[in-house]
Amino acid sequence: MRGLQTPQLFHPVPGPKSEALVDILARRECPAITARRARRAAALGASSSDPIVWDEAVGANVWDVDGNRYVDLTSGFGVALVGHRDPAVLRAIHAQADRLLHAMGDAFPDRARIELLDALIEAAPPGITHAILGLSGSDAIDGAIKTAVLATGRPGVLTFRGGYHGLSLGTVPLQRYKAAFSDPFREITHPHVQHLPYGAPITEVRSALGSGRIGLVLVEPIQGRGGIRVPPSGWLEELAAAAHQAGALVAHDEIQTGLGRTGTPWAGTPTPDLLCVGKALGGGMPISATLGTAEVMAAWGASAGEALHTQTFLGHPVGCAAAVAVLDQLPQLAERCAKTGAQLRDALHAKGFTSQGRGLMLGVPLDDSVRVSRALLERGYIALPAGISAEVLALTPPVVLSAEQIQGFTHTLAELA
Repeated sequence: MRGLQTPQLFHPVPGPKSEALVDILARRECPAITARRARRAAALGASSSDPIVWDEAVGANVWDVDGNRYVDLTSGFGVALVGHRDPAVLRAIHAQADRLLHAMGDAFPDRARIELLDALIEAAPPGITHAILGLSGSDAIDGAIKTAVLATGRPGVLTFRGGYHGLSLGTVPLQRYKAAFSDPFREITHPHVQHLPYGAPITEVRSALGSGRIGLVLVEPIQGRGGIRVPPSGWLEELAAAAHQAGALVAHDEIQTGLGRTGTPWAGTPTPDLLCVGKALGGGMPISATLGTAEVMAAWGASAGEALHTQTFLGHPVGCAAAVAVLDQLPQLAERCAKTGAQLRDALHAKGFTSQGRGLMLGVPLDDSVRVSRALLERGYIALPAGISAEVLALTPPVVLSAEQIQGFTHTLAELA
């Protein structure tokens, strides 16, 4: 069945059509965006291999322009949690596109936006009552920062090393995944950011909060790009208590962990003041949200005709409709992630690998995950390295990943690692 198949390769990876299209890409796209062969950008230290060029995707399968079929163990950066081209999401997109493609954000709402806001709050942890919509994870983090400044009157943000919260101008200083992402822009980005080790002793957290300038503690309940790192037991609860005692708010970045990915609807406890969600929310459409408690969101005040935080495509109708279709699946989605994640973990362990993470957010420690990820691609499996030193292979597949695909992947990984 399409979407549940193992790889089938007709051409070397990348194939001739992929290479020809990447030739065009090399001439037209900023060289900093897509890794390409050294012959195109040797001075910039580009990758020695071209990427494949995607052409089609369904379920857990991706096809490139050369007709090669792959198993996607990334779900497209975590976006296609429900599967590529999920039937319910497609029906919602088509139905909405037949009625209304674009509304007017904060000026004139549409039905899909209102339905999504209602569904989001119904799905949120207890105590979360309001939301601000955006288009990307960075938008959601920007919303959390602005909300915290308004609610606390404090400019400071405490984040954690290995954290990745986006690369917009507002979010780039928050990440401590790689200094190269933020150092060139240090003079024009948020100056009041502090960083501690992920899982730092609470005594260190209290010391950092003691300045009285921190208004927001921003944390991933499980670090994603930082290496699928799970915090010490009870640490999130202690972190929240320390923040609140110091008068700061807590925001959980659940852009990757949320919506059932880790086997529960939300990965973090206790309920934070602010919750950021994105990636899987739109089932493939660009949409995100900053969710918060009534008390915290009240800091924005009432609209006087011009919203303080908005954008042209706020609450895009098609994205909202797709997101409602994803949220309709949330209870079953979390259960399925737990079950499929256990199958994947067991298959890895049976081949002698250890793993970290929860549900369908797993990391496999490897000596050279960069080499292994490239070798896997050449065998038809799409997976990415993660961690500051690329110390793990990250596995965040769609929930529809089949038993045959799991067995094929773990067998191949055992041959390559």
